Amino acid sequence: MTPSTTLESGTAERSAVDALLAVLPLPGVSHAVIARDLSGSEAAAAAAAMSGAAMASFVGARSADLAVAVLDGAALQSAGGSDSPLISAADVLRPSLEAAAGTLGNGLLGASTIGDAGSLFADDEAVVFELLSGADDAAAVLGWFAVRVRDAVTAPVHGRGAATPGSAASDAEVVGKLGRINNVEMALTVELGRTRMTVRDVLSIEPGAVIELDRSAGAPADVLLNGRLIAHGEIVVVDQDYAVRITRILDVADGAL
Repeated sequence: MTPSTTLESGTAERSAVDALLAVLPLPGVSHAVIARDLSGSEAAAAAAAMSGAAMASFVGARSADLAVAVLDGAALQSAGGSDSPLISAADVLRPSLEAAAGTLGNGLLGASTIGDAGSLFADDEAVVFELLSGADDAAAVLGWFAVRVRDAVTAPVHGRGAATPGSAASDAEVVGKLGRINNVEMALTVELGRTRMTVRDVLSIEPGAVIELDRSAGAPADVLLNGRLIAHGEIVVVDQDYAVRITRILDVADGAL
């Protein structure tokens, strides 16, 4: 952990933790500071909390790994409004992670999971914050937030004959690089629609319940590649199996989520 207590307000990490605090459902948390080095029982408690942290990765022009660890899991579960196994700490903390990732610009936040984030919290490139309650002189640590930001790197281009985006040489170079990953499998998903529900409504779902989606009958379905919208299509049946007929391919700007 970085043994410092300040970080300029204009930094990406400071903006991320401020956004996280604005929606963090952990009672008592009032502010955050850069984490200090821990020892003894404090270090053991922190390690235990970080072994069950909520984690997610953000991919975009500026990518990042994020994790939230809390000392009192019961307080967090209570903040979620239910002790049902259907609602995990990852679900409760998802809006906070989304808020933090939203400060990094356009991109996609991956699924949030519960796991051991000890390596992220210990990484020298990560900035770790203590989530505190009360005044600075008597603040209690309630949890930690780690963020490791990775800015996109653009290779320098030199010489008059260098390839430019959109040129034949540039296109050939891109195709050559993509050839190395031709056999990599990607998740293609067809989505009919979405809806938002409260925790109370989710827990009341029973067999036979009807959930209304935000898509009218006959509207095109969304085709997503690794969670990113790339096309629209219509649902058809082929040999008694569902399929999708592509009706429109979206460019990068149209497909941004």
